[in-house]
Amino acid sequence: MVGTAAISLEKVRATAGEALTGAYESARVSLEKLGLGGQRAAVYLVLDRSGSMRRYYRDGTVQHLAEQTLALSAHLDDDGVVPVVFFSTDVDGVAELSLDAYRGRIAALHDSLGHMGRTNYHLAMRAVIDHHAASGGGDPAFVIFQTDGGPSSRRAAEQLLCEASRLPIFWQFVGFGDPDDQHFAFLRKLDDLPVPAKRVVDNAGFFPAGDDPRAFSDRALYDQLMAEFPDWLTAARAAGIVR
Repeated sequence: MVGTAAISLEKVRATAGEALTGAYESARVSLEKLGLGGQRAAVYLVLDRSGSMRRYYRDGTVQHLAEQTLALSAHLDDDGVVPVVFFSTDVDGVAELSLDAYRGRIAALHDSLGHMGRTNYHLAMRAVIDHHAASGGGDPAFVIFQTDGGPSSRRAAEQLLCEASRLPIFWQFVGFGDPDDQHFAFLRKLDDLPVPAKRVVDNAGFFPAGDDPRAFSDRALYDQLMAEFPDWLTAARAAGIVR
């Protein structure tokens, strides 16, 4: 599938400046390679604010991922806005990242949200589900869910992911930190939950981005992010979940 991006390169350059153009072009190559050129989706970014994430906010790694997400979103969604959900013990805050307001925004938002707590996925997932339902849009949602470890409430996270398999939402989990760390065992479990025994379709993917996620090139990141999305779209359409 080769189609027109939701927002053109010219508009991205005029609105966001040159900083996002390289990532935008890398996203185009990855999407077209996977047959997703012209695909539409509402893109969400969910960011872990547990205490162990502090260094990734401080050194700009989370901001970098947010900019890569925004560049990807410009292909999939024509509003130029990515809803951002920050979570730790609870949902710490919900904000937006846009093509005309993204520079330094993650650090500013993070600093305004106060205490960094523990890790609870299901509350952030519920916030995305509610936001997407309230938006009334007809496009599916593609959620980049970043974390550096497993949740405190594992049963709640697994149960909600299985329930959400009936919804037009795909969850792409991204792990920051040592890829061999046992903290990621639960994310691998979520990725491999059986169909149809546990869920209607396979609605989640996971990949570890390592201790230095910025070492991933834009192309490599997008190839990983989008790897399972085409299969989900096919299965979700067959199941009547996505039109």
